[in-house]
Parts: sequence; C-alpha cells; structure tokens
Amino acid sequence: MRPVQNRDIGNIIIAGILVAIVSQILTTVEAFLTMEIYLIEEFFPVWSRIMMPGAGPPPVTFYLYSIGFSLILGILYAAVFRVIEEGIPGTGIQKGFCYGFILFLVSGLPFLLTTYLLINLPSQFFIAGTVFGFIGYILYGIIINTVVGR
Repeated sequence: MRPVQNRDIGNIIIAGILVAIVSQILTTVEAFLTMEIYLIEEFFPVWSRIMMPGAGPPPVTFYLYSIGFSLILGILYAAVFRVIEEGIPGTGIQKGFCYGFILFLVSGLPFLLTTYLLINLPSQFFIAGTVFGFIGYILYGIIINTVVGR
C-alpha cells in the first residue's frame, strides 16, 4: 500500500473529472435505451423526487447532482487506486482493466443486486445496469490507471 501524496492530487482530480464525463455519457446512452421503463406510469413512485419531481424529464438539478456524485466517486476510485496500485496485477491497459473489474465486483455488482431486491422494476432495467455498469467500471479503471498509475 502506498499513501496518496500531494503530487498525486492533481492527477486524481483529473481522473475523477474524466470518470465523471464517461459516467454521464454511459448513463445517458443507457437511459435512452431503457427509456420505456422510465415512462411506465406505475413505476413513477419508484424514482426519487430529485430525478422525477413530476411527470416528464428530470430537472437540471438532477443533472447537477449526478455530475457532482460522479465526480466525487471518480476522485474516490482514483485515490483508492493510488493506495492499492501495487497490488493490482498487470501493466498498462491490463492493469486498468483489472482495477475496473475489481471496482465492478466490489461496488457495481453489490449495488445492482441490492437494488434488485429493493426496487420492483422490470428485469431489463437491471440487465442494462449490469452491462453498462461493467463497461463503465472497466473504462474507469483504464482511465484511472492511465492518468494516476505509475
């Protein structure tokens, strides 16, 4: 393990910004592909008031929260990478892929499984979340390794 040092902070922030950008792109594509789920009136009560205060598209505040949360998570993922980097197998893109896979296993998959237990939505919502989540985490790992890795 290696602690995060002052010289790492700039790269960690840059990686967080890039992860947030990729996250927003993937989430937008996923939302377009699963839009019919969001339009089923019986599921309106499932969505948060931040995302859907009423019928219709989410307000600007939802996107601001989403971008902010993605940035925070990207910075967190990049900082954790810096601490555990030496223990991640591989080099270059392979190392980034491994880290992304680890993130998916410890963050993405548990979230999806728990959400499946708690929220009554069609299975295609969770299938899309799993596929896009896996793609996202792999890309995040590659981005983080490229920007933060030694």
